[in-house]
Amino acid sequence: MRLPKTAFTSRPWRVHEVTRDFSVEDVWAFRTPGAGPGDFPTMLAAMRAFGGLTKQPWPVRFLFAVRWRLGALLGWDDPSKGVGSRVTSLRDRLPGDLRDAPRGPDDAGMPLKAVYELDMEAARELANRTVHTVMHLGWVQGRNGDHELRMAVLVKPNGLFGRLYMAAIAPFRYLVVYPALTRRWERAWLERDQVEAEQRGGRSR
Repeated sequence: MRLPKTAFTSRPWRVHEVTRDFSVEDVWAFRTPGAGPGDFPTMLAAMRAFGGLTKQPWPVRFLFAVRWRLGALLGWDDPSKGVGSRVTSLRDRLPGDLRDAPRGPDDAGMPLKAVYELDMEAARELANRTVHTVMHLGWVQGRNGDHELRMAVLVKPNGLFGRLYMAAIAPFRYLVVYPALTRRWERAWLERDQVEAEQRGGRSR
């Protein structure tokens, strides 16, 4: 479910301290029935167990394949345009306590790289020729009393080209990517115990 931007900006997230020059692009909520205040690490683990882009529904895989192909042809994703080159990492802005906090795992299936991971929130970032973006995940008590996952996408477009790019991909985000993420992540929560058991069985063999 899409939420107003104030659902993110009104909360005292630590990410606000290092993203004052970013704008809020999207805020999304994901249902996690029965979740409690201490279940954010469980939710993150369930999402990782469900895999990265290679395990997403085919429309999402297709869109990302087209995007990466265009990026390769036009040089959008060249390392010189990324974090540490065109832009500095948000980790360079972190106050000491956040810099010393757990960062979170990175893997090849997740193009957004970890910035920090706390008990109730986490942040990841990605930069290329078009934009520097941050995905913030937070754990919030919903109206029904259960806690739920919320995702905010923060962006700093790279000039006019970046702003045009963000406008061009907006319909694909709302019609394909976010609905698919919603189904995937909500299913990850509902099937977390089964997936964990299967992983334990695989490690024991």
